[in-house]
Amino acid sequence: MKATKIFKAFFESEKAGGLVLIACTIISLIIANSSIGASYHDLFQTQFQGHSMVHWINDGLMAIFFLLIGLELEREIYQGELSNIKDALLPIFGAIGGIIVPAGLFLLFNFGTTTQSGAGIPMATDIAFALGILALLGSRVPTSLKVFLTALAVIDDLGAIIIIAIFYTKTLLLTNLFIALGIFALLLVFNRMKVRNLIPYLIGGIAMWYFMLHSGVHATITGVLLAFAIPFGNGGEKSTSYILQHFLHKPVAFIILPIFALANTAIVFSGNLSQILTENYSLGIALGLIIGKPLGIFMLVFLTVAFGLCKLPVDLNWKSIIGVGFLAGIGFTMSIFITLLAFEEEAIINNAKLVILISSLIAGIIGFIFLKLTLLKTFTDDEQ
Repeated sequence: MKATKIFKAFFESEKAGGLVLIACTIISLIIANSSIGASYHDLFQTQFQGHSMVHWINDGLMAIFFLLIGLELEREIYQGELSNIKDALLPIFGAIGGIIVPAGLFLLFNFGTTTQSGAGIPMATDIAFALGILALLGSRVPTSLKVFLTALAVIDDLGAIIIIAIFYTKTLLLTNLFIALGIFALLLVFNRMKVRNLIPYLIGGIAMWYFMLHSGVHATITGVLLAFAIPFGNGGEKSTSYILQHFLHKPVAFIILPIFALANTAIVFSGNLSQILTENYSLGIALGLIIGKPLGIFMLVFLTVAFGLCKLPVDLNWKSIIGVGFLAGIGFTMSIFITLLAFEEEAIINNAKLVILISSLIAGIIGFIFLKLTLLKTFTDDEQ
């Protein structure tokens, strides 16, 4: 596996972005539980054009985040880890295992209850946090491991996007949906006509977002659709896709995701923590992220290799896969995002967010320590 120039830029921005996310989350938690906590909460509830600020952040700014995810997925498909089907099977099956097993564990505790709609919460991986922690391990991390985790997390997010579109659409206004899809089709025609100027795609993307927002399907899906409408060309530095993806790295990592964290992690610590952690939905989230993720990823990757569908890169081993599995248990951004769609009761939403933060922290610490110990041993063995 080789890392492209844009992959290295993506990895570097996600690494630094993960650290910024941590800082913003801590700041948000401190302010929310301070004397100005109520004012801080009210700030994000400020109305603009009939919607709260937090609504504009989650439905508007996050569409740009999904656009970047879509562009990265497109590049992986055309030139990266997913361009060769045999290489792609490893992260694809890993991601499938990381989706099915956590969801299964959640439903084990919540099936048939009012909280079963939260099954999508432990499915997703936060790319920024996961890559940020992996980057803390320095040069001893093989490039293959960075690429595997990135591809797995991107596919994970694609799975989450599909789940959002299918299972978290409560009402459907077909007229608006068809208009949005019609705009998408028009953008695909522009692509086929080799229109390389970004402006028509961005204008079309905004219009598509508006009609998707009013269709019942979550508006952030627009970002992914727009990504695949934008011309990829040869994927070089002058291609439209490359230019936009390169431009979006820093704004998404250092502006959009930090704002999302500030707006959605203002959790007020109240009530009995032990009681919160033993709720069925809490157990489903925690076990899904901390146990389900590494177990599901390892199981399906192992079976894929065992059946001869593909093989591990020479610089990876099973311990590396387990360690990355734990890092994939850092849900955060996507898990919180799905929580907002899955639940309506504010108390359950806040409790679920708290459990996501705690579970992601535990999964991240375990993954970091596990990889540090195993990679250090591998690194030492290679030197001898």
